Amino acid sequence: MIQTGLIPNAHGDLVTDASYDFYGLRLATCSLDQRIKIWQLDEANGTWSTEDDWKAHDAAVSKISWAHPEFGSIIASSSFDRTVKVWEQAAPAAAADQQTNANAGGQSSSRWIERAVLPDARGTVRMVEFAPHHFGLKLASIASDSILRIHECLEQPSLTSWQLVEEIDVQTVADGGWCLSWCKDRYWGEVIAAGCGTSGTIKTSTAVETTNTPSSTAYAITSVAWAPLCGRSYHLIATGGRDGHVRIWKVKPGSDDAAEGDHEAAKWTAASVADFDHHKSAVGRVEWNITGTVLSSAGNDGRIRLWKATAGNVWRPAGSVGVEQATGETSTQTENKDVDMDT
Repeated sequence: MIQTGLIPNAHGDLVTDASYDFYGLRLATCSLDQRIKIWQLDEANGTWSTEDDWKAHDAAVSKISWAHPEFGSIIASSSFDRTVKVWEQAAPAAAADQQTNANAGGQSSSRWIERAVLPDARGTVRMVEFAPHHFGLKLASIASDSILRIHECLEQPSLTSWQLVEEIDVQTVADGGWCLSWCKDRYWGEVIAAGCGTSGTIKTSTAVETTNTPSSTAYAITSVAWAPLCGRSYHLIATGGRDGHVRIWKVKPGSDDAAEGDHEAAKWTAASVADFDHHKSAVGRVEWNITGTVLSSAGNDGRIRLWKATAGNVWRPAGSVGVEQATGETSTQTENKDVDMDT
């Protein structure tokens, strides 16, 4: 059974992203109001309460990502101020000192401490995501300057020194990069899918193109999600676009036996296995479950929709959740700065 809960008036402006931690017991949200909030789940009654709230950037915060818990309680945020910031939850003693400083005239009483600022981008940073933990403490970001950047932490556990280890030009004509997603399986190495420009194109980190549509319609891919492999002999990548479509792609790597210089044989290839337009409006987020068997999507229609493959690997709608199911109101009656969750 799908259960829903509502956090009313979560932020003072449009909520731009929401991300669960590894255990699903905490939720980080960010907004156009320049703030980040951390919410804690009360498992007894299913309600969420504010654990922390602070001004994180000097412009709208676009995305937020949790690091794997083996590295500690760490999040990264990206912003329209052209920076990526790394935050760590302070130990109780440090948090007490910070609270004392705040009471003495400091600017923040948050328990989250800014550990690093990465100012390399020359445009709005639209997406940030930590790498799978088996690759170490790394994060990737993509910006409107068309550059995909990968940073690696050189000093753990201080988190203060980060090295820019890769800059990849996604070579878009306009509007730069929009979104990214790491390949979850370590066997294939550090591979990233990135949504680029308004041409409906997804590229891997080796700049191999897989075009999302054969038509001449131009639209931005606003979200991409690489599914966990879970024993499949191929990869699945989901995309959501401004054209209102949710698409699922079957992706295969190039041949390892390709002759030197045979770039075509070495390219990754993709084929569409599903295309849904149920949202009828821009899709802001697509996300897989932990086994890569169920896909969820969120659109400007105010609904979270679920998609699942049948026994014959035919993808079908598997239900939807709307704000009105949690509150008894219609979607048009509920402000878009609320956060709607399905568990």
